[in-house]
Amino acid sequence: MGAYHAGPMGETREDGFLPLGIAVLTVSDTRTEADDRSGALLVERLQAAGHRLAARRIVPDDRYRIRAALSQWIADPAVQAVLVTGGTGLTGRDVTPEAVRPLLDREIEGFGELFRWISYREIGTSTLQSRALAGVANGTVVFCLPGSTGACRTAWDEIIRHQLDRRTRPCNLAELLPRLTER
Repeated sequence: MGAYHAGPMGETREDGFLPLGIAVLTVSDTRTEADDRSGALLVERLQAAGHRLAARRIVPDDRYRIRAALSQWIADPAVQAVLVTGGTGLTGRDVTPEAVRPLLDREIEGFGELFRWISYREIGTSTLQSRALAGVANGTVVFCLPGSTGACRTAWDEIIRHQLDRRTRPCNLAELLPRLTER
């Protein structure tokens, strides 16, 4: 792993990588931890990248339960990012964007745009049904992803892992974390 140096959010590896505390929230009325493949994929990917799993939870498709879990994590300084999977579609039970948007200080519009553009190569025009979004809340980066394992894989592999690695150039979200709460 190499040597570490103290940084503003923790220990930075000698190669410049800064492990982040990342929480994973699965939004589903039917999944359990035993069959939550999308949540498990995100946990596996973030840990393989060198980050720490700060917390993991499954909540039903209920905007207030989603907000409660997310509010707890965005108030916790040990959590620098939250990955939410599920509830971003168009059905009546899909309320993740409505639950999350009021908590965001800023929306990162480019995430949803880029995710849908990349997804188009894989699923064609069906990507228009995704309301994937990202934003910043109390200095914590929040990504809301569809519930499918394929969508979570695409979002992590193509976008999120790069943006949560401060070695990504020319810029990334990880290096902005200390400045996200500036006034």
